[in-house]
Amino acid sequence: MLVTLAVRCLLVVLFFPFSALDKILNFKGAVGQAQLLFGVNALATMSILIGLFIEIVMSLGVITGVADRLAALILALYCMATAVLFKQFWAPGDFWHRGTSKGRDLFWDFLKNFSLAGGFLLITFGTTMHGATHGIDAILAHPFGSTHPYLAAHSS
Repeated sequence: MLVTLAVRCLLVVLFFPFSALDKILNFKGAVGQAQLLFGVNALATMSILIGLFIEIVMSLGVITGVADRLAALILALYCMATAVLFKQFWAPGDFWHRGTSKGRDLFWDFLKNFSLAGGFLLITFGTTMHGATHGIDAILAHPFGSTHPYLAAHSS
């Protein structure tokens, strides 16, 4: 049970508490960064509030096991979306240059986001893609269901 809790905490620690806390303590700066992408202040503010909600509520879902499949799926999509929106390694145009390259630095962050998404998808779909309690069927049949990560510890 403690190992399961520790692994789930490791998966979400980037978002909860750190990124969420950074958004709260540096809200103006976060909105400013989003405004570079969205332009409109209201849209940028809304995107930060949505991100804050996702980072806190979905992380708590993954940690507690409450609707953890859906929470993990939303976090996986969030990781992929933020990679594409904010880790645009192709934009600086220096990816293939020797020496220091902003593009390569962003590329590693981009890949880290997608790798983290893979970890969340393991919670969403399980380690196998078949069976009554795993795979796509499980999330479609019971989108608010749980993987019951701590149940096995009580049954022994």
